[in-house]
Amino acid sequence: MLPTSGSSWAAKPGSVRAWTIGIGVSTVLALAGCGGESAAQSPPPASTTTTTTEPAVTTTMPTTEVAPPTTTEEPLPPPPPPVEPPTAEPQTTYAPIGGAYYFSSPDGLFQCGIVPLSSRTEAGCQGTTTPVPPRPDDCMVNWGNGIRVTNEGPAAFMCSGGVVYTSGGETIDPPLAVGATITGNGFTCSSAENGISCVDDATGHGFRIAPDSNEVY
Repeated sequence: MLPTSGSSWAAKPGSVRAWTIGIGVSTVLALAGCGGESAAQSPPPASTTTTTTEPAVTTTMPTTEVAPPTTTEEPLPPPPPPVEPPTAEPQTTYAPIGGAYYFSSPDGLFQCGIVPLSSRTEAGCQGTTTPVPPRPDDCMVNWGNGIRVTNEGPAAFMCSGGVVYTSGGETIDPPLAVGATITGNGFTCSSAENGISCVDDATGHGFRIAPDSNEVY
């Protein structure tokens, strides 16, 4: 305890020493205590800053494609089939057209007919045959392209500018089969292996015609 001002206090030598030592010990203990407290305390933790980066999230909205409008067109109807012009039906072997009979040879090389005309009736066949007699002076068109027989005399080669014995169809008239016969208007025509023959029933005149042979009677 320190003397206050105005007090009459005389320190003894021994007391001074003891007081000094006490102060020193106290100081040492105080310093030691402070040092021990400092050593015992852990240093404050270093300031740690943690930054968390959230991953970027990209949201894609589904794209809805708008389909183009669909137009349904009705298919066009098919065009109508072409109309073929009417044609004259070829005459059958045994039926006459206007009183005439038209037919062909089995090989199709000759077109034949029994035809009533205003001035005469004749039977004949047109086609290429050989041999052929010389052209007469009065024939100015095709010569020797067929043979005919009329009710006016013997058979003879034809002088003609075109096809005479036809029904007018787009194809030649039906063939007269081998062994078959047509009779009409006073004439008879027959088909045989050696050609077509036509005869005037009243006179017996006639002919036979084939591609490589012929005869007139």
